[in-house]
Amino acid sequence: MVILKNIPRIISPELLSALARMGHGDTIVLADANFPSASVCKQGPELIRADGHGIPPLLSAILKLLPLDTYIPAPAALMDLVPSDKAKGLKTPIWDEYKKLMNNAEGVEVKVDMIERFQFYEVAKKAFAVVATGEGALYGNIILTKGVLPAEKQ
Repeated sequence: MVILKNIPRIISPELLSALARMGHGDTIVLADANFPSASVCKQGPELIRADGHGIPPLLSAILKLLPLDTYIPAPAALMDLVPSDKAKGLKTPIWDEYKKLMNNAEGVEVKVDMIERFQFYEVAKKAFAVVATGEGALYGNIILTKGVLPAEKQ
């Protein structure tokens, strides 16, 4: 927990540090409880634990601090359903929640890429950090790309 003005309490010191150290174009993965966070982080990303927290409250707090990249078509990415889950018609209501949070934070509709499961793992291995959460929703993983703050907002 961080006790500072205007820093949401759900943001740990480790997460705050990672967000501050990220540069334009760096990515951060908010990983659900089923994501192989530890093994992905053996490939390079920093592992940040947020056990017991769901992704929506973390995402909401992060979006108060992290600008999304406006120089790329989609500054966020979700893990797409595998074919068998698509065939079953598996629903992913958490995606709508993420989109609503991002749209509200950015004041515009944020475009989101869908990435095939194993490709998502490969992209995650190149992230700046992976936040391992307690999120129980299936396909609850999201990758955010950091943008820039214009001088007048710094």
